[in-house]
Amino acid sequence: MVTCYVRYIIDPKKISEFETYAKMWIPLVEKFGGQHNGYFLPSEGANNVALALFTFASLAAYEGYRQQSLTCPDCQKAFQFGAETDCIVSYERSFFRPVLAAN
Repeated sequence: MVTCYVRYIIDPKKISEFETYAKMWIPLVEKFGGQHNGYFLPSEGANNVALALFTFASLAAYEGYRQQSLTCPDCQKAFQFGAETDCIVSYERSFFRPVLAAN
């Protein structure tokens, strides 16, 4: 299992646009076999940092999702919305593996 952590720097004047973008991606990650753990918008502190967490069975499954997203019309619509609204300034991706309780 691998969880992708995405840290976004967003335009604080376009939080509602970013929220729309986020809501577009949640079902798309799930469509391709992932589990979306949510997007997190600024509340207190920095007003331009947002986060996303989603989990796939493996890094290979995540890579499959990434490849499929390039040809999926709904994914292309989400990519285009993000580009047109210019709500994302930059982002970085990291991958984590969970530590689970012993049986």
